[in-house]
Amino acid sequence: MTYKIGDILEGTVTGIQTYGAFVSLDNQTQGLIHISEIQSGFTKDIQDVVQIGERVQVQIIDIDEYTQKISLSRRTLEKQFVRSPYHRKRYFTDKNQQIGFRSIEKNLSKWMDEAIDTLSKSKT
Repeated sequence: MTYKIGDILEGTVTGIQTYGAFVSLDNQTQGLIHISEIQSGFTKDIQDVVQIGERVQVQIIDIDEYTQKISLSRRTLEKQFVRSPYHRKRYFTDKNQQIGFRSIEKNLSKWMDEAIDTLSKSKT
C-alpha cells in the first residue's frame, strides 16, 4: 500500500450507510469516512452532506496495520469549525425557585423515618 496517514487525496463516494460513507481512492482501495468525520458539529443525515458518485477531498487519519482498512476524514480539512444547529446543551437550574437544599432539609427527617421502618420490616 502506498498510502500513509496524513495524505490528502480526492476520491469518489461509492456507498453511504448510517454510520459513514465509503470512498474509492483508486481501483483497488477504498476507505471509510465515519459519520463523526464527515463535518464538524452534528451530522443528522450523511446524505445531506455527500452523495454517491460525488468527488470529495479527504485526509487519511488511520490505517489498520492488520486489515489495511483506511479511515478518512473531511472534518480535518475544514478551515473553520462549524457549530451544529441541532445540538443545544440544557442545564437544570432552580435559580428562579430559590429553594437550594431547603427541600432536602425539610424532608430529611421524614425520609429517615421511612427508611428505618422499611429496614425494620425487612428484618422480620
